[in-house]
Amino acid sequence: SKREIKMRKLDSTKVRPLKSEQLLHIEDHDFALRPGFGGSPIPVGLDVQVESIDSISEVDMDFTMTLYLRHYWKDERLSFRSNKNKSMTFDGRLIKKIWVPDVFFVHSKRSFIHDTTVENVMLRVYPDGNVLFSLRITVSAMCFMDFSRFPLDTQNCSLELESYAYNEDDLMLYWKHGNKSLSTDEHISLSQFFIEEFSASSGLAFYSSTGWYNRLFINFALRRHIFFFVLQSYFPAMLMVMLSWVSFWIDRRAVPARVSLGITTVLTMSTIMTGVSASMPQVSYIKAVDVYLWTSFLFVFLSVIEYAAVNYLTTIEERKQLKKRGKASGTYSIDAVQAMAFDGCFHDTDVDMDLTPFSDRCEESEARARAVSVSNVDTTRIKRKRSLKGNVGRIILQNNHVIDTYSRIIFPSVYIVFNFFYWGLYI
Repeated sequence: SKREIKMRKLDSTKVRPLKSEQLLHIEDHDFALRPGFGGSPIPVGLDVQVESIDSISEVDMDFTMTLYLRHYWKDERLSFRSNKNKSMTFDGRLIKKIWVPDVFFVHSKRSFIHDTTVENVMLRVYPDGNVLFSLRITVSAMCFMDFSRFPLDTQNCSLELESYAYNEDDLMLYWKHGNKSLSTDEHISLSQFFIEEFSASSGLAFYSSTGWYNRLFINFALRRHIFFFVLQSYFPAMLMVMLSWVSFWIDRRAVPARVSLGITTVLTMSTIMTGVSASMPQVSYIKAVDVYLWTSFLFVFLSVIEYAAVNYLTTIEERKQLKKRGKASGTYSIDAVQAMAFDGCFHDTDVDMDLTPFSDRCEESEARARAVSVSNVDTTRIKRKRSLKGNVGRIILQNNHVIDTYSRIIFPSVYIVFNFFYWGLYI
């Protein structure tokens, strides 16, 4: 009746199919089922073009990659007549109405399809039913890294693709063009890594509840650039170790100079080690950089301990000499250089000290010096200046301890041997 015809026209839930949908007979088939349902598994070929590797994170142990993912399969339900045998290309609006492979990224943390300015999806259908489905995707996936050789390491990462719902009885994933299915942009570069290799491989994955699945791998090897770490870690550590050796050439009685130099190098090495550890994951094994930095720290620490031994043995030796002199003359007479080592003050005149100089202060020495006449003090100062100018080298040689003499040779030699074995082992 006329009333029923009018009601059909007003029914907004029924939308006329588009011309393209009519040509592909989309309304005539149930695309919830895969092509060839109930028969042999449908082969789905893949090829990938890697646009960029955006980042590599050692702390999170993951990488971010942008790529073009292309699927190839045949669905005879989409075949159509064409006099010129030309394909038809569609955007993402048709994807939701037909069957497409449900490929996902194994071990992925996050991923998205680019949608600027429109969704980056392309569907191309050929008259015989062959389909090309292309996506532009950015994906972040896990990469199980081994830092035992860091920063002289090479990391092997892989992006794995697999069907989520269809096991090998329903869908067979394979690389469309074999080893040539994986292509990369020539301008791909990373700040800390050099890309050594890109390769494609395939395998099987088993799940106890659902069975065996075809899995495809995008493998790539990354070798770390070491020059950054040489400038930021290794070279400063070398300088701190060599700076700690300067104390071996300083007078053993110059306590403030040698102690302050040792403490400064120890603190600087601690800062370098803290900076390196802050940018790395908290792994439970020793890294190559840890071996070098801790060994360098040990050399710096031993240089401080070396001076502690020198100072202790020097004190014992001078006490024995004072006792011998005291027995011979009844007093303890020491020159200005020796007096400075005990009371911390430099004496311009030779003074005689009794058995209590270890508890006397600088004020007592100055009071004695003021008691001497001005002319005698001036004369003594002139003589001492002349003697110091002529005997500086002799005083320095006499004030060297035998431990300092051996340390000047042993410390550099052992450190050079360590560097030789370290770089030979890890490079």
